[in-house]
Amino acid sequence: MSETVIKVEALSKRYLIGHQYSSRKDYNTLRDVIGREVRNFARKAGDLIHGRQIIQGDEIEEFWALKNVTFEVKEGQVVGIIGRNGAGKSTLLKILSRITEPTDGRVLLSGRVASLLEVGTGFHTELTGRENIFLNGAILGMTRLEIRKKFDEIVAFAEVENFIDTPVKHYSSGMYVRLAFAVAAHLEPDILVIDEVLAVGDAEFQKKCLGKMNEVSRQEGRTILFVSHNMAVLRTLCPSAIWLDYGSIRGEGDAHEIIGAYLVHAVNRDVAVKLDKLPRQRVGADNRLRLERLEWRCDLPLRHGEPFKARIHFRTSGSIMGVSVTIGFSNLDGVRVMSYDTDLRDGVRPNLPGAGTYSVDIEVDTLPLVPDNYNLDIMCRWGSKYVLDYIPAAIQLEIAAGPTTPGFIIGGFGGVRNSGKWTWNVA
Repeated sequence: MSETVIKVEALSKRYLIGHQYSSRKDYNTLRDVIGREVRNFARKAGDLIHGRQIIQGDEIEEFWALKNVTFEVKEGQVVGIIGRNGAGKSTLLKILSRITEPTDGRVLLSGRVASLLEVGTGFHTELTGRENIFLNGAILGMTRLEIRKKFDEIVAFAEVENFIDTPVKHYSSGMYVRLAFAVAAHLEPDILVIDEVLAVGDAEFQKKCLGKMNEVSRQEGRTILFVSHNMAVLRTLCPSAIWLDYGSIRGEGDAHEIIGAYLVHAVNRDVAVKLDKLPRQRVGADNRLRLERLEWRCDLPLRHGEPFKARIHFRTSGSIMGVSVTIGFSNLDGVRVMSYDTDLRDGVRPNLPGAGTYSVDIEVDTLPLVPDNYNLDIMCRWGSKYVLDYIPAAIQLEIAAGPTTPGFIIGGFGGVRNSGKWTWNVA
């Protein structure tokens, strides 16, 4: 039976946040200002005398980034940590990496820990790449001879041969990440802790990193904790997952099940999904139309073989001729598997007469997508090809099994399953 290498018991982390005083009055008297400053001075003096952190601001608020978190990780396990922004993922990794101290609870670690949490974590900017490799190895408790044996492999993996004797303060963010990951992965830590920082690297290097993490976990039996918002990567790399929500564990176990539950929760949280602040891709500089909201007009989650309805809201700054809308379902590797277009069958592309808010409804009688997790892409076009607004992966959602879904397609590869017309010719 594998040994427990990470044991987290009732872990909590509290931050104190200072806010500037905001009076609802139209004016403040001199007495108000003096009284407030005296109270602030007394509070800060008391914090200084008692060795507490001095918080700037007139009002102090408690914020619990983690609350009573308990879990165990066995030797050789690869565990993905998922959750919304602000759920406590990065705070947890900082505590595990001994960067931040917990407010309550404790963490027991067995072995050396290497962490990759931010670009340049653990690097001294004035030192060269070569010097930082030896510095990081020494922090991990390795001898100079052990580091030398791995040195050439680290430099080759990071692809920084021409800059290895350059101070890392002159490195680009991509070079920083490449060298930091190479050091963390090759200097043989027992536990490797990685945050979303790999997203800084290019696609080819990310693929290279994932291959190395696979090798480190499966062949060398090292433990990995991996935070990412890329569900496809997590499902490929991590057999187990922990779902953090508002600082507490909401789910823990099989990665496929936990990720599915998380995506369903993310969709069900808001019947109307705001699109206006999401990153988008455009062709050209046409800003006359902007997608604003996706409103589900049916029960969630969507189910294979069942109908669904949705309304897409958008805003225009002027008249536009020949508008069409597309929604597409892509798998988590980014491959489009199915689309619905407003103009596909009848070619109708209405003219929008002027600035204003418009919407279009979609109604599907039978959803043919196999039960799985998908990204929903939304696009508005002008005519056949000109893209007015495009939001790839606007939301992630799960297609669940419906009452008529055959068991043999559940848990299979995502995509469209159609019945067609079949005729058996049996002698």
